[in-house]
This record gives sequence, structure tokens and C-alpha cells, in this order.
Amino acid sequence: MTKTILRALKGETLPTPPIWMMRQAGRYLPEYRATRAEAGDFLSLCYNPELAAEVTFQPIRRYGFDAAILFADILLLPQALGADLWFVTGEGPRLSTITSEADFEKLKPVSAIDDTLSPVYETVRILSKGLPEETTLIGFAGAPWTVATYMIAGKGTPDQGPAHALKAEKTALFEKIIALLTEGTIEYLSRQVEAGAEVVKIFDSWAGSLKGDDFIKYAQEPARIITQEMKSRFPGLPVIAFPRQGGDFYKGFHAATGADCVAVDDSVSPEWVAENVQIHGCVQGNLASKHMVTGGEDLVRETRAVVDALKHGPYIFNLGHGITPDADPENVQLMIDTVRGG
Repeated sequence: MTKTILRALKGETLPTPPIWMMRQAGRYLPEYRATRAEAGDFLSLCYNPELAAEVTFQPIRRYGFDAAILFADILLLPQALGADLWFVTGEGPRLSTITSEADFEKLKPVSAIDDTLSPVYETVRILSKGLPEETTLIGFAGAPWTVATYMIAGKGTPDQGPAHALKAEKTALFEKIIALLTEGTIEYLSRQVEAGAEVVKIFDSWAGSLKGDDFIKYAQEPARIITQEMKSRFPGLPVIAFPRQGGDFYKGFHAATGADCVAVDDSVSPEWVAENVQIHGCVQGNLASKHMVTGGEDLVRETRAVVDALKHGPYIFNLGHGITPDADPENVQLMIDTVRGG
């Protein structure tokens, strides 16, 4: 096994950590903006295998990251399940809402998702054939809780309030949504692996808004079910879990879910991660995304601090969250040079 990310995911401590970036194919790159303009709109880009592959290749060509992650969106799955999905310029995604049993009953069965998602699998096949042999291909999906928050509210919200309200007031319906998304995520990720993805990542961007037992039931447990079923279907498949802003729940997440790697955000220090999370397995993270905007000596110093804190165990360098559209591409190169050059 020569791919560095696969080695780290197997528990190896490497002299130089492998590196990739969440949202590395994105609006901060002029070549991405040109391809998106060619596609016409965001969803057309997601569903055009040649162009979606092209934007996935772009940061690999420019920077030589150790991994490429499929270009798609976490809301393609609810669309495949029958929800209406559209994007409002400058505001983000909008979905038809699921707030009643009648709404839920209108959704399609999981067996129907391939009708919509087959172009995504074709993108994975193109990437699998076209990436450099040293580059790992990562497939992904949104975690059930995070995807459910959008399906219930119809859009992103600051506090995921509508989903919390439905969870409290119509618990049986809420749990049906989580169960459907858990089943759908397993099938969606399975098709990605069959098409050539070597690793899968589960993004739970809003996990931190779940507290106490709710975190265990609706973030940790779905991640466990998905991880265990994927490993049952594909023995040896590495799984990265990202329960963003999980706080103290990061500590036991490897053991509780079976994930090979726990990705951590920048609300926790790398020193804390080394002491509390990395002792249980590979970790990924966690430079603050703002440094891709501001650059300079702060970027170099903080990058070195993250690497120094986490270099004594299995580790993949990444940001604590996705790179933002206002980032400077030159700062990305500076970060990579710092990680690889010391």
C-alpha cells in the first residue's frame, strides 16, 4: 500500500502527514468558477459527470493534494428521495419541507435513488480512472441528522431549530426521517464505492447542535450503523467521520462508531485532539479556515503548530471546516509547502 492517506487510515504514523482540503474544489479557484459558468448552475454542475470530474481534478492538478473528494452536494440524496431542491443565488439551497406524515409518505423508497444519482456514480468512475495513481479518491455523503435539518426546515438555519422542534414534537416522524436517510446513505455510499471510491466520509456538519443523549441517538448511532454496514459490504473500506463541533463526544467516537478516522473542527485545539482523540486512531484536521484568507506568518505558525501537535500518531492534515470562497489560492500553496517542508 503506497497511498499515504490509506496508510494513515490504517493507523500508520507518517513522517509527513498526507494532506487534502474540505471544499478543495470550489469558488476560491478561478478555474472552478469558469467550469461552473460553463455548466450554467450549481446543480447542473453536480449532475454533469465530465464537468463534475473536471472540477474535482482541478485542485489535484494545481496543488498535488494526496486525495481528491468527489464533487457533489449533500442534498442530492434528499432530491433523489423525492424532495424538491433548488439553489437561490447568494442564499444557498432550498428544499421542499418534510414536516408531516403526509409529506414523508410522498418520498420515494431508497431503491429509487439511483434514477437520480447515476450521474454522480459516473463522475466517480471518471475520477477513478483519471486520478494520478498516488491520489486517493474519497466518496462522501451528509450524515442523516445534518441532511434532515435541511429537509425539515427547507433551508439552512443558524440553530437547526425546526429540526429540533420536530424531534421534540413529532418524535416518531423525525425518527422515520433519520432511518430513511440512514438507509439511503448506505446505498448511496455503496454505489460510490462500487464505482471506485477508496474511502468514504460522513459529514455531520450540524452534529454540535445535538446535546447529550440526542447526540448519541441521532449523530453517533447513525454513524455507527452506516460505518458497520459499509464495512460489512466492503471489508477493509476506510471510513472518516466528521461530527463537527462534537466537543467531548469526539473522545469516544472511534470506538462508538467503528470509524477509522475522526475529523475534528477548529473549536478544539490540536493538543487536546492528540491527548483525547488521536490515542484511539487516525485523526484529520484542524487548521482554521480563516488562515486561507489571511495568510502570512500566522498561517505558517498555526500550520506548524497543528502538525507538531499531531505528528506523533496517525494523522491527515486538513482544515477544521471547508475552505471559503474568499480564500487566496496562494495561501493554500503556502500551507501545503509548510506541511510538506516543515
